[in-house]
Amino acid sequence: MWAQLEKDEIRLHYSGFVVFAAQILSMATGLIFTLLLARNMTKQEYGIWANIFDVIGYFLLLSGVFPFWTMRFVARQKQGAAKTGLLANLVVSLIFTFVYISLTPLVTAAFNIGGTYVLLYVIASAQIINMYLIVVLESVLRAKKPQAIGYGLLVEESCKIILAYLLIVRLQQLFLGALLSLIIAAAVQVLYYLKLTLKELRQKIQWKYAREWLKSSIINIYNAAGNQLAASTIILLFLYGGQAARGDYQAASTYSNIIGYALFLSYALYPKLLARNNSEDVTSTLKTVLMFAIPMTTITLSLPQSLLTILNVHFNEATPILMLLALDAFVILISQFYSTVILGVEKIDEEAKIPFRELVRSKIFKVFTLPYIQAAISIPTCFYILTNYASGRPVRAAVFMTAINLAAHTATLIIQYAMMHNSVRINVPWRNIGKYVLASAVSAAFFYMLPDTTTILLTLSVILAGSAIYLSVLLAIDRDARHLVRAIWHEIKAMAKK
Repeated sequence: MWAQLEKDEIRLHYSGFVVFAAQILSMATGLIFTLLLARNMTKQEYGIWANIFDVIGYFLLLSGVFPFWTMRFVARQKQGAAKTGLLANLVVSLIFTFVYISLTPLVTAAFNIGGTYVLLYVIASAQIINMYLIVVLESVLRAKKPQAIGYGLLVEESCKIILAYLLIVRLQQLFLGALLSLIIAAAVQVLYYLKLTLKELRQKIQWKYAREWLKSSIINIYNAAGNQLAASTIILLFLYGGQAARGDYQAASTYSNIIGYALFLSYALYPKLLARNNSEDVTSTLKTVLMFAIPMTTITLSLPQSLLTILNVHFNEATPILMLLALDAFVILISQFYSTVILGVEKIDEEAKIPFRELVRSKIFKVFTLPYIQAAISIPTCFYILTNYASGRPVRAAVFMTAINLAAHTATLIIQYAMMHNSVRINVPWRNIGKYVLASAVSAAFFYMLPDTTTILLTLSVILAGSAIYLSVLLAIDRDARHLVRAIWHEIKAMAKK
């Protein structure tokens, strides 16, 4: 029998809404931070800023290897799993930080980056350790109290914006101030998570778990390498499209990434499925995710120029990039939801043993193979298109790359849907989806009747008005939406009394 999760600690909708709300609130601080950079950097400088984190991404390759199993073991109440995962990830982070610092001169030379920027690449190495620790601590919290991750995000974002004001605005340190703001804020987030997980970290370390994880780590590395390989199109954009192309893409992704926040509404679903399969939880969560994802995509598609203008007027030409990225973000969100369900119902490690032969035949391996299919489509196509049809045209290069990634993500989603049909049944709420689309269409009509806005206040006012229209129409036509609002309000009041 599976060890049962402490179900009272995980409220499916409440936890998801707390994390989602935290993401939305952090959007405001994130926008302020982005504005501080975008309005004070050239496109080339903004491209270099983005490239720092593109490079770091390769050294975060193994950050999720041990946390993947840590969360599953903690969710099944395996004593000592949290402490084992934390120490294991810390060791890996130190190794990768050393390798990153050693390779920095070679990496910056390959990208023709010199001067003071090289030092900034080195300073950014501290974020590698932060990210390894955050990922593993969040895996522990997600198994026990997912809503705490939302609180942690608010702590990190608050610290980041305060530090950014002091270092960038007051001390006039643009690049260095921005880096230090991120690094210090992430370190504070780590400390906050350590406090929350103190009970689990006091348990005795279990090296036998680490041995099982190491034995199965090949498949996690396989997954991490596939994801990083699929993301390599962004490096091709920087190399062949130029720094300005990367800057345009980064500006557009500032808004398209927000669509992915809707996935956090399903944040508590994974540990719930690890404890007990329940198709009703899956369908209910999918409704909630799409209830927000569809209008968020609609807003981005309806107001691309207004959104980019408030960053900086010279990002206006990135409008087609943003529209393609919005569609791509929605496709990725659905794919990630399906992956959550597939991984949640997989039972291979329920007895704290991970037989490798069975692992290779499991649903986990199938999900982990999808990025390679995506990469096989996108990388050669991007290389050919960027080298032959986008030379010296930054916006065109970014549009081509985004379109290719959208096609690759759509192809893998279709494959994933077919795979799901044969292994896990999800009742897609088509009637509810139709209502979400109808309500979104009404709000889109409202957006299209208005002229483009050019100020932050006016743009946000238009978005809030359109969102209110969507919510009003939806509550009028969808009984499930009304029930969900009442249920969430009831849970919030119940938690407040505690």
